[in-house]
Amino acid sequence: TQKRGTFKLAIDGWSIKLKQIAIITPVPDSIDIFIQNSILRKGVERDLVQFIVVNLRDFGIGNYRQVDDKPFGGGSGMVMMAEPMFKAIDHTLEDFDEENETRVIYPSPQGEQWTHQSAVENTNAENLIFICGHYKGIDERIVEKYVTHEYSLGDYIVTSGELPALVMIDSIVRLMPGVLNTYESAMTDSFAGDFLDTPCYTRPKIIDGMKVPDVLFGGHHKKIEDWRKKQKEIRTHERRPDLLEKMDKI
Repeated sequence: TQKRGTFKLAIDGWSIKLKQIAIITPVPDSIDIFIQNSILRKGVERDLVQFIVVNLRDFGIGNYRQVDDKPFGGGSGMVMMAEPMFKAIDHTLEDFDEENETRVIYPSPQGEQWTHQSAVENTNAENLIFICGHYKGIDERIVEKYVTHEYSLGDYIVTSGELPALVMIDSIVRLMPGVLNTYESAMTDSFAGDFLDTPCYTRPKIIDGMKVPDVLFGGHHKKIEDWRKKQKEIRTHERRPDLLEKMDKI
């Protein structure tokens, strides 16, 4: 077991410090299952990231480990209580190196839009704490005291904060050198550059009468590169013209 916050690893010229990601949740099993069955597990196995799954109910109130209550002022739904979350966050912070930047992230429909650039920025923070909200949300005092960043996946609501938290974590970890088998793969995906990614093909060469483009055969790398670049431009124009409009405004 590495001492938290001190482990360094060199991969392909990169000096990488062990990233610590804590997830505070009332349903820790859902986090554990995803980690074990996704690319996140490679990050753990390669000593690039350490996940700390914190069971919020360990800090719950009373015999029933209560973590939610009715909102003051009335209204429907329940609100996650401040006291259990305060204790859970303080407990987690004790294990983090104070010299390293720690971001406390709350996935929230009121946050700024999560993008590829958001994932890139969060790869640079060595300590991340994700708060998984439920019900109507969390007591606002949690946000005021601890939260440094709020992000939203989009203009819609999901029933548990574990879903957006895992999406964000996955998009961060896959960008860390050494997690994917080839770092170049992450750098050529959609949103890593100005355009959407190119169409991809594999065997068989023909299926149901549909052929792989001839240019991809023969090993002419310059022609393949030019074709892929053109396809990226065409695909972006057809499917996400708003991305081109943003480029024009820069």
